[in-house]
Amino acid sequence: MRVSNLMEFTENHRYYMCREFALSGLDRKVLTSLYQPMVGAIAIGFYQQLYCELADDAVGCSALDTQRKLFLGLGLELNVAGRKEVVAAASKLEAVGLLQVYRHHNPLTEETLYEYVLLRPLDAVEFFANLHLTLLLRDKLGKVALLELRTSLTLKQPPELAKFVNREEVTVPFYEMFQIAAGSIDPELEAAQVESASTRERGSAFLMQERIRHSDMLLRFPRGSVNRSFVERLNRSPELMGELNYVAYKYNLEVPEICRLLDEDGIFRQDGTLIWDELQSRANLYYRQDLKRDEERERFIARGESRNYSEAENEHSLQTTSMQLDVPERFLAEVTIERYNEMLFKEPYTRMLQRYFPGAVPDAFVRMFERIDLNYKLPEPVTNVLIHYVLGMNKNQRITKSFIDAIASNMLAKGIDTFDKAIRYVKEQEKLNESLERKRRGEEPVINKGSGSSSSYNRGTKRKPSMPVVKDEGPIEEVSAEEEAKMLELARRLKE
Repeated sequence: MRVSNLMEFTENHRYYMCREFALSGLDRKVLTSLYQPMVGAIAIGFYQQLYCELADDAVGCSALDTQRKLFLGLGLELNVAGRKEVVAAASKLEAVGLLQVYRHHNPLTEETLYEYVLLRPLDAVEFFANLHLTLLLRDKLGKVALLELRTSLTLKQPPELAKFVNREEVTVPFYEMFQIAAGSIDPELEAAQVESASTRERGSAFLMQERIRHSDMLLRFPRGSVNRSFVERLNRSPELMGELNYVAYKYNLEVPEICRLLDEDGIFRQDGTLIWDELQSRANLYYRQDLKRDEERERFIARGESRNYSEAENEHSLQTTSMQLDVPERFLAEVTIERYNEMLFKEPYTRMLQRYFPGAVPDAFVRMFERIDLNYKLPEPVTNVLIHYVLGMNKNQRITKSFIDAIASNMLAKGIDTFDKAIRYVKEQEKLNESLERKRRGEEPVINKGSGSSSSYNRGTKRKPSMPVVKDEGPIEEVSAEEEAKMLELARRLKE
């Protein structure tokens, strides 16, 4: 907790606590066995006191109260020494990832209050996989005690299992055990799902395979960097690490590239908040450079190999929707309609764009969709539906920059910001194109608007009445010399 003046943090300031979990027996054992030797009994007592603001069977936020309650609950004096003790305890909890503190300021009443957000302690496996936490506990307890704790908390499989070599999964999947009635859709439930999905668009809605681990980032990140303290705090929020993994999956980045991006100036705000738009913009530059290097490498290869597309391992729920897009003909033998719509919903547009080209993606398409993603800020599912509409539909032959830009601008003007809205937009455009095609072929019915013959005509094929044309279909007549002389004389007189 950063407090420049102790008068900004007193027992008279109000506070409230938030948590979205409940401690189990194993969590309490981990707190006392692993975390307490590192941060001390006062810090763990402070954590327990904040936790007890809500009942064990409840989550959410507590009511506002003065911090005098916290001071007295810890047995501390209401003076400068007590304030320093509470600030130190909170800072230790923040450093090990158990607490986040926010300060709120009301400019009208000039009141400042504090928000304490409790985080769930790591389980034993995650704790010992975290390098800096393991090293800190070793420094506090010693190597022998550390190994004993690890053995007692992470039990191994029975030795008798070594004799069994074949392991077969016999788990019954959900769709074999249960069947959901495909009845009428609940509008309120669908709206709630759309709202929850939009708030978790970058984070929990797109949890890809973990390719960027926080411990690997700390090993590679420069210790003297200005952003080192901001990067160290990223492990306190799993959603932030999930968003970083999504950016890495979207632009095909590894740990060194992510560390170089986070080490640049202008990536973090002064309060340590990550600027996602700036991060994605610079990550896109890395992606473009990799594409250029791939193109140069392919010039020296006589026979190119097809690119292997990596897919995310973790399966996630697709938004409940009553409509789906048809699979393009080129993918009919590869994926089902459910799998194709699932890819449209959760794949990054860069990965979806690569599926439509057997080799490298043309640079013109990369630039067009890069501008749509960075400047127009269309959601990823909407951009994927746009790619389907432009590249996947057979009747669309006008694949130009102005054509794609017109569709994207039309989506923005109509407020297409969800997957369902994008599907409805494509369906409407298909109906409109079919109607225009029927009119062009003259298959639209004749519409009578009056009794006169001039007002009854086919509006689908004729914009004005047809005019009679004189055709030269008779036999050729011979002109005598006398008639030809008369015509010449008449022409001479008219000329004079």
